[in-house]
Amino acid sequence: MLFKLLVILHTLGATVWTGGHLVLAVTVLPSALQYRDPDRIHTFEEHFEGFGLAALLLQTITGVWLTWIYFPGFNNFLAFQSYLSIYIAVKLSLLLGTVALALHARFFIIPKLTQETLNKLAFHIVSVTTLSVLFVVMGVGIRLGGLT
Repeated sequence: MLFKLLVILHTLGATVWTGGHLVLAVTVLPSALQYRDPDRIHTFEEHFEGFGLAALLLQTITGVWLTWIYFPGFNNFLAFQSYLSIYIAVKLSLLLGTVALALHARFFIIPKLTQETLNKLAFHIVSVTTLSVLFVVMGVGIRLGGLT
């Protein structure tokens, strides 16, 4: 029962995180770029940031917990002898990339966001959205026993 609950919570977190970034990238960002209006992104972030970060934290906690279940004590996890350890390692790499992009945007781009720097933020938004979709693809691969 615990395993199923963790998968459900992990999936809900992925739904919020990935869905929010898809909405941002596909609806908010194009209009912000068209009108050169960074406030459209600020407004979205005001409403989504706390909820989105909570979803990412939920995914991280449940993901580590699920990994512990798959590899008790993380034994043989880094041996990469199964699709499972490879997919989880890829997901951890995606997480590191996401965190790096998010920190860079939060501390270096968003505080100085103007019409002129909007394209830099757009790159980050598209990148994080791409990583989040890849998270979902890898997660589906884990649940389906691999994608090959």
